[in-house]
Amino acid sequence: MGFLTSWFRSAKPLLQLHSGSFSMDRTGRILANTLPSSFPKNLVQTIGKCVSVTFAEAHTAQLPLDELIVHYPGLKITAREMRGGAIVFLSTANSTEPTHKPS
Repeated sequence: MGFLTSWFRSAKPLLQLHSGSFSMDRTGRILANTLPSSFPKNLVQTIGKCVSVTFAEAHTAQLPLDELIVHYPGLKITAREMRGGAIVFLSTANSTEPTHKPS
């Protein structure tokens, strides 16, 4: 039992994901963001880099990609291309789902 106890105690706490958005220019520099200050800056940079690389590669391949939507179990990422830059919306799963199903 001591082995399991020490293994479970070393787990890092889960990251509390928040809803918000950020915009970036064509170089990947974050221009503005509405995410809380507790949201990790390196995560914003990583998401921004992935989005800008995806849009750039689609442009190089001559694929008309204006919007990118990625669904994770707890997070939805929606990115829209804006003349080389992009605006990225982050929303938690519970904020994107309706509170009740229409009858």
